[in-house]
Amino acid sequence: MSQQAEKQPSGSATAELSRPLSGLLRVLTAIERVGNKLPHPFWLFWILAAVLVLLSWLLAALQVTAVSPTDNKVIAVRSLVSIEGVKSMLTDAITNYVTFPPLGTIGVVLLGVAIADKAGLITAALRGGLSKVPARWVTFALAFAGMVSHVITDAAYVVLIPLGALIYRAIGRNPIMGIVVAFVSVSAGFDASPLVTPLDAILSGLTTVAARFIDPTYLVTPLGNYYFSLGSSVILAVVITIVAETVVAKQVESEPLDPEDDFDASNEADLSDVHLRPEERRGMRNAGIATLVFFAAVVVAAMPTASPLRGENGAILNSPLLLNIAVVIALYFAVVGVVYGIAAGTVTRTRDVPDFMNAGIRDLVPVLVLFFAVSQFLAYFKWTQIGPIIAIRGAGLLRDLGVSGPVLFAGLLVLVTLINLLITSGSAQWTLVAPIFVPMFMLLDIPPETTQALYRIADSCTNAITPMSPYFAMTLTFVQRYRKTAGIGTLAALTVPLALTMLVVWTLFFYAWWALGIPLGPGAPVR
Repeated sequence: MSQQAEKQPSGSATAELSRPLSGLLRVLTAIERVGNKLPHPFWLFWILAAVLVLLSWLLAALQVTAVSPTDNKVIAVRSLVSIEGVKSMLTDAITNYVTFPPLGTIGVVLLGVAIADKAGLITAALRGGLSKVPARWVTFALAFAGMVSHVITDAAYVVLIPLGALIYRAIGRNPIMGIVVAFVSVSAGFDASPLVTPLDAILSGLTTVAARFIDPTYLVTPLGNYYFSLGSSVILAVVITIVAETVVAKQVESEPLDPEDDFDASNEADLSDVHLRPEERRGMRNAGIATLVFFAAVVVAAMPTASPLRGENGAILNSPLLLNIAVVIALYFAVVGVVYGIAAGTVTRTRDVPDFMNAGIRDLVPVLVLFFAVSQFLAYFKWTQIGPIIAIRGAGLLRDLGVSGPVLFAGLLVLVTLINLLITSGSAQWTLVAPIFVPMFMLLDIPPETTQALYRIADSCTNAITPMSPYFAMTLTFVQRYRKTAGIGTLAALTVPLALTMLVVWTLFFYAWWALGIPLGPGAPVR
């Protein structure tokens, strides 16, 4: 953190607020200190792989085994410190990477999303939607826009946070309120969206890998949690609105802004930028028409029982359409992106489309690098058979103790929530957690989609309060444009009520969803 970021706010109102926050600030400082000592996730997985090599050798020497509940066969730990183990690590390295399930899925999805993003469609949709909302609905609209913006992953922070400040200034309200609402919506609600996002592709791929430790044919699609994610996005937007207007607004107004002459005008866009230009409105209209035509075409094509989009005996749930939904998603974003770009003037040449795709792949490069380490670690873990053994023994122990589903859910939520304070990379966390808990919960008759939905909750809410998130520091710099004395405590005081309320309500929403037996997504088991 910068020296400026470490300053504490001054003033009597803030001084009163900072006293009860002293304990929280000490916790946040400790988290930052410990987290800064952790290696980059790329190296973390190679370190874990080295530990796995030694652990496999030890457990194999101790002849650790388990009996498979599916076929009663004995499963024994296989040592990577062996001729077969070394040969597997060397000869399968390329195969492990290129066949890693999330790799192709996320790549295909982002090719399509990149076209819509780089053409300006997604940003225009967010700006246009927010600029037309009545003032009394702005907080809900901004919160829900945050849920929609997850389709552009981390770029949502860069787009929505300054836009939130502009929107609130435009209606005569404190821009810090807009910054906080936008930040919390994007970060604490990161795993919820009314749209299918690239994160859905990553999580479903990793969940599939973990589920196949128990069932080699199991497949979790990017739509595996769609119904729950859609419902969550609405619930979270409502929660953010209520807490922001009843709690955060009072905190924000407790201290005045700096004089407007002191604002960093060089970083402040003109308020007219919130409204769409004529060519952007034309592009949005054409993109809307293209959306209707696209989905109408898909529905018509899938209607005949003998349609190639349907599965065996005309099935929809296990059909090529749903099993390859990533391709459909990519094609949709590509089509509406091109249609928008032609009308708005951002697509003027045929080469613009592959150029946008190139830019999207460049944004994906850090993930591609991380996936190489992740894919090797998971392949080693699968080869050693440690995962199924832990899952079988763990499930047996939990069954003997009589631990029920709701208790298991709470345990996983607490564990991942704590991990998320230190490791904010969602894919990295799920890579560590999924190989243990997905198969273990499967043996306790809890579907992988349910375990993944629980992970979404725990992986999201504390993003808004952990100093390990680079976007926490970025958001603080936006706040300091309007209040130079703002520090970590200022932002924490504004985000903690929102994040904790979201965690509680989202958890209760999941329990209600589970109790009612509502499917989490198309094709997902009811429970």
